[in-house]
Amino acid sequence: QVQLVESGGGLVQPGGSLRLSCAASGRTLSSLNIGWFRQAPGAEREFVAAISWSGGTTYYGDFVKGRFISTRDNAKNTVFLQMNSLKLEDTAVYYCAASTRYYGSSARNYDYWGQGTQVTVSS
Repeated sequence: QVQLVESGGGLVQPGGSLRLSCAASGRTLSSLNIGWFRQAPGAEREFVAAISWSGGTTYYGDFVKGRFISTRDNAKNTVFLQMNSLKLEDTAVYYCAASTRYYGSSARNYDYWGQGTQVTVSS
């Protein structure tokens, strides 16, 4: 069983930055592909980013447009999502998810999920 815990969310002004962390336990992170998703109130869950088990490949949602970068430190069992130039519409609960087999943008294909961390962008 894999446990994922997100952290790093908070309140930030438009144009600001946040770095989210996703800490994994129960399984070596280097065996897991990680996806980032977000969900705003009343909206469907939306794909943000994915990073392969090695960190050699990343994939981002169209809305990211170079503002977010996902990296990982397998030695620390942690994946990061650096979010820059944040906009009001980036406000949502952000989740990380893991899969041993799947790498991509479909939430249904991830096997393990964290509890989420709230990101609020407001002036």
